[in-house]
Amino acid sequence: MSEPAYIPLYTAAQVRELDRIAIQERGIAGYELMCRAGRALADCVVRRWPQFSRVCIVCGAGNNGGDGYVLARLLREAGIEVTLLALADPDTLRGDAAQAAGDYRAAGGVITAYTGELPGDAELLVDALLGTGLDRPVEGRYRAAIEALNRHPAPLLAVDVPSGLHADTGAILGVAAQAACTLTFIGRKRGLYTGAGGHYAGSVEFADLAVPPDIYATQRAGVELVDGSPLEQLWAPRRRDAHKGDFGHVLVVGGNTGMNGAARLAAEAAARCGAGLVSVATRAVHAPVLNAGCPELMVHAVERAAELGPLLGRATVVVIGPGLGRDAWSQQLLGRVLESEQPLVVDADALNLLAQDRLRRGNWILTPHPGEAGRLLARSSAEVQHDRFTALERMVADYGGSVVLKGAGSLIGDAASGMRLCARGNPGMASGGMGDVLSGVLGALLAQGLPRFEAACAGVWLHAVAADRAAGRGERGLLARDLLPWLRTLVNPGGTEQAPA
Repeated sequence: MSEPAYIPLYTAAQVRELDRIAIQERGIAGYELMCRAGRALADCVVRRWPQFSRVCIVCGAGNNGGDGYVLARLLREAGIEVTLLALADPDTLRGDAAQAAGDYRAAGGVITAYTGELPGDAELLVDALLGTGLDRPVEGRYRAAIEALNRHPAPLLAVDVPSGLHADTGAILGVAAQAACTLTFIGRKRGLYTGAGGHYAGSVEFADLAVPPDIYATQRAGVELVDGSPLEQLWAPRRRDAHKGDFGHVLVVGGNTGMNGAARLAAEAAARCGAGLVSVATRAVHAPVLNAGCPELMVHAVERAAELGPLLGRATVVVIGPGLGRDAWSQQLLGRVLESEQPLVVDADALNLLAQDRLRRGNWILTPHPGEAGRLLARSSAEVQHDRFTALERMVADYGGSVVLKGAGSLIGDAASGMRLCARGNPGMASGGMGDVLSGVLGALLAQGLPRFEAACAGVWLHAVAADRAAGRGERGLLARDLLPWLRTLVNPGGTEQAPA
């Protein structure tokens, strides 16, 4: 497995402070940083699109536009045909941006006022319109320019952040540029990796512009990107004399009438991720057949909450929610599980029931998708998605334990440990049963002794990477059970490179 990596993600304000320190306290000229940004952009263009010879750069009024002017000058020097369209009169520019425009002109570059049209023969577009300071909906000529960029068939390179994307939250401020690639500078902006940000940013690349590494210690990143397997440092090799009792007993509670598949997926995922024993408490009608195809599962018919007692007594971890439903049976079983002291993974309808009768607990992992998160917070899913970071913080504060806010760029939060973000995964995961598999993964990691927050981070990473491997033949038609062989591969040493049998 690859070395674990937790990469800091910053707010726009923090990156501006890093920029300020580099300039004012370390003596790096602002224009020098701008030129470094332009060079990084030029290198990106040549590396990613070496066959292109016609580039159109659309520049705004601030430093983002200044980066575009530097890029234009460097591309012309490299023999690439550049069309530079300006939304702001270059004679009104100030500071480093003015110097960049002046140097571009002095090198023979032509600046054309943007009038609403982009060159139809441009092979690559560059968005150098708006920087990280945007905090209100884009309007007027800038909105029209972004819409024109999105209509053009050429791929788009975004400078630092796609114009119209909120750098801190990943929310769309009215309209946003749809980039094939975003090259971001000095510090990675957290909004590029979650919610709509991942879609609009495309492939994210990073250039630190050679700012002194020690200045990063001045800014505490509130979010870390999970960029490699967390398991390498969390798990020691198993002892040769190990037995099944060493690896925990996961009890999955769920599978209401017509929904036994959800409980089966969670249970088999727990088994494939290394739990020593896996039991399922489900409706009596499902008990005879639920472990068909996976006889290792121990399935129990449970129609009354009292029947859970002996099963809870043997369990190390309880996963409740997959296929649970919201009827009287569901409520009774959830109530009985909440009376127990075992660590819990709470998913699906168990979350919806919890939203009706709120409870705070320290030893659980909650795994809401945006709709369930909205119910837990008495907000709409749209409000949750508008600022996923704040939504996660509120759920952690209200409900305790660790919380996984699922979705593109899943977030994992814990009051004591902070927040992490997993940008792995793909749109093929938008299918039934994926969340059930995740709950089983988390249950297995807890059962094997991983600390709660680390289990949550590792489980989200495993689930997402398994889905990426399983989507090798395409995202459409990806099923939750397609992840199971990859999960087994990934939880074992060297598993990131092996193919499942």
